[in-house]
Amino acid sequence: MKPHRHPLREPMVWLIIALPLAAVISSIWLVVLSYRGGSIDAVADDVQRTGQIQTTDLDPDARASQRKLSAVLQSENGVLRVFPATGEFRRDQPLHVQLLHPNLEKADKVLTLAPDDLGWHVAYAADMTHDWSIVLSNDVGDNKAKTGEPWRLRGRLARGQHAAHLGPALDAQ
Repeated sequence: MKPHRHPLREPMVWLIIALPLAAVISSIWLVVLSYRGGSIDAVADDVQRTGQIQTTDLDPDARASQRKLSAVLQSENGVLRVFPATGEFRRDQPLHVQLLHPNLEKADKVLTLAPDDLGWHVAYAADMTHDWSIVLSNDVGDNKAKTGEPWRLRGRLARGQHAAHLGPALDAQ
């Protein structure tokens, strides 16, 4: 006859205790992580929410598409440059570029590019260890009388790359 062992010395008892305990701890950890992460649908545009519908102003994208605007952004040697590719740009006005980090809003940058002989430029060394979403526009806030109708181009600067194509978010109609 075998001597009676204490229940905590049985491996099956530990399995019965450990599995539910691991499930509870991992569930609590996932709730904490999701709370700290913020919204996963964050966008840089001004968004209006009505119920579960989100709307934003696409007029600047439509104007860029109608005018057939496109540009090339180059980041090299501590200088960010934008060169017009197609369409008619007002070359005497500054442009604004937003460099949007993929998941850290604190790392987003808004820069004003000054016009030069080839396009626009600003002294800024972009962190090339991750991708950037890029928004280029002529919208300078309350100064719309000088810039005309606002337009907007979008693109993505891939990690390690030094140039990106910027184009309208909407197709020409």
